[in-house]
Amino acid sequence: MIQNHLIHGEEHRTFIIIGNQEIETLNEKIGVSKRISSFTIPLGATINMDGTAIMQGVAVIFVAQAFGINLDFMDYITVIATATMASIGTAGVPGVGLITLSMVFASVGLPVEGIALIMGIDRILDMTRTAVNITGDAVCTTIVAYQNNDFNTDVFNDKECKDELFA
Repeated sequence: MIQNHLIHGEEHRTFIIIGNQEIETLNEKIGVSKRISSFTIPLGATINMDGTAIMQGVAVIFVAQAFGINLDFMDYITVIATATMASIGTAGVPGVGLITLSMVFASVGLPVEGIALIMGIDRILDMTRTAVNITGDAVCTTIVAYQNNDFNTDVFNDKECKDELFA
C-alpha cells in the first residue's frame, strides 16, 4: 500500500495527491487521527524536505571530488546550512532541487557546471527524495499523534492492516 502511494504520487508529481493518500493511510492503517495528520502532512510537505537537503549534500561532495576540489570543515558546515535553508524554501515541483543546488554550489565555490553530472539521474534522485520526504512526514506525524494521545494502538498493532500495508 505504501509503495503504491509513493509510485502513484510520483507519477502525478504532486504533493496534493500524495498528501491526501498519506492522510488516509496514516488514519486507516497506522492509527493516526485525521485531526493530527491533516495538519502535519501539509506542513511537512511545505517545509520538511529532508530528501532534498540530503541529496544536495551528497551532490556537493560528489562534484567536489569529480572536479578535484578539496572542501574543508567550514565548507561542510556551509553546505549543511545552505542545503537546509534551500530545502525549506524549495517548492514541491519537479526539478527544483537542481535550481537550489546551484545556490549550494555557489556557497562553497564549486562550479555550477557540475550540475550537468547530476542531471542525467535527477529523475531517479527526485523519486528517492520524494520517498524520503513522505516517509519523514509520516514518521513525524505518527510520533506527534502518539505524544498527544491521538493514536489508535489497536489499528497500529492490527496484523491484517500490516500485511495489507506492506503487500
